Amino acid sequence: MLGPPRTTAPLGAPRPPPPAARAGRPGAGRAGTTSPWCGRQRIGQACADQCRLPCLPVPHPAQLPALILLVRHGATEWSVSGRHTGRTDLALTDQGVAQAVSAGPLIDELLGDHEPLVFTSPLARAARTAELALPQHPARPAPALMEYDYGDYEGLTSSQILQRDPAWDLFHSGCPGGESIVQVSARCDEFMAEVQREGAGRAVVAFTHGHLSRILTARMLNLPAAGGASLWNDTATVGVINEHRGKLVLVGWNLRAY
Repeated sequence: MLGPPRTTAPLGAPRPPPPAARAGRPGAGRAGTTSPWCGRQRIGQACADQCRLPCLPVPHPAQLPALILLVRHGATEWSVSGRHTGRTDLALTDQGVAQAVSAGPLIDELLGDHEPLVFTSPLARAARTAELALPQHPARPAPALMEYDYGDYEGLTSSQILQRDPAWDLFHSGCPGGESIVQVSARCDEFMAEVQREGAGRAVVAFTHGHLSRILTARMLNLPAAGGASLWNDTATVGVINEHRGKLVLVGWNLRAY
């Protein structure tokens, strides 16, 4: 049986504070702080629960890069079979090499006249993708761009992990023996701070990994790290983030040339 109709406040009416703020739950006392890159003057309970990271000053628009391209590495044996590949340093397959080469013209087209600042995860599959896609632009290793450390779940498929732990969700649960979502989010913020220092007004290309790029994108778009669960990218695809009116906005995702 349907219950009584919900009442809604008139448009424009002030919203009540979130339950956490009213109840004084952990995180509610962080009002007045600002979170990295998000521009919020107050952090709500959801943000505090997902993040719990030190809050950094919001960058001035002049400190933001003009363009950011996030490139996932080409295919490996484990990416094809769906096995979680964190710190296992696999090489690209022949298919992955072809994907990386094909990504080059697409990246060049997206860069236009920009002279890019290029970073890569030091893991071989990402570094090799950078070499093949942009041979004319040497990439700087950035350890913060390494893939999620899956710990005990390294090399397992999602189905195998869920057999062990039916409630498991990478973007909230993390990995036993590996990293938590908070730790990965902190690495993303570390990389973003480096981009802010060195890439202001420039184009930045980052060669990285599937889960890491999704979490990094979420952080750039003012979302908690768990927002990366709503994104999906295939191997050797490109995400495009532009500076627009002092904020970073997503203008392209999962772009491919193969």
